[in-house]
Parts: sequence; C-alpha cells; structure tokens
Amino acid sequence: MNLSELVAQAIMRMLDESGGAADIQRNELAATLGCVPSQINYVITSRFTPERGYTVESRRGGGGYIRITRVSMGGAAAVMHIVNSIGSELDQNTARALVNDLASGGVIPVPTARVIMAACTDGCYRDCAPEQRDRVRAAIFKQMIMNAV
Repeated sequence: MNLSELVAQAIMRMLDESGGAADIQRNELAATLGCVPSQINYVITSRFTPERGYTVESRRGGGGYIRITRVSMGGAAAVMHIVNSIGSELDQNTARALVNDLASGGVIPVPTARVIMAACTDGCYRDCAPEQRDRVRAAIFKQMIMNAV
C-alpha cells in the first residue's frame, strides 16, 4: 500500500470516528504517519473534493487546522451536485472516479455503474475529434447519471 493510500485511510478513520467531520492538524498527522505535510495536502486536494462528497476548510496560523466534512446527500441531490460540478468537459479518469463514488455510496447500482463506465471509456470516442472527446463524454455522462437515479 502506498503512502497516499495510508494517509487517505487515516483521514477516513478520523471522519468515521467523528461522525463525518474531522479537524486535522497537518503537521501532527504527518508526524504520526511518517511523511511530509505536503503529502497530507496532496491527498486532501486529490481525494477529498466536492465531487467526491466532501467540503474542506482551512484555518491558518498557530492553531490552524484543516476541517474535512463528509456531505451526505440523497441520490438525486448527489447526482445534481456531480452534474453541476462537471462543467462542459470530462476525462475518462474523472468519470471513473465519479462513477465509483456513486456506486460505493449506493446512489447507483453496480451494474448501472459498469454500463456508464463502458460508455465513458476512451475507446468509445476514438471516432470523435480529439478536442471534442471530453465534451461529448461529459454530455453523455450527465444524461446517463441523471437517468440512472
């Protein structure tokens, strides 16, 4: 298991133990896990995003902290949140992460997630002009998840 995964698991444990919101002292967590504080920042900015259902606030200074809150939304609200956060373009990796989050959160069934992912793979868009692929994928993805709930 790589270091980013260990950091993410530690933060998830903190969120689970606190009921969905955790105040993290970046330096303390880094010392506990034996990594540099920038590794904590990387994991937070890449894995605890609004698209994945989290809000992140930071407070600077001597008593500073990073507060991560798990946002719980019902199926339709989660889908609309994702649709609004996508914008006009969507790459394959982001689509995969969003579909995995929807399926793991129980918003869409796993078989539906597989169909959506099949429609979002790069191979489906090889006949599209390269500069249009992510735009077409975004439009198809949005329609599929809005109709899956």
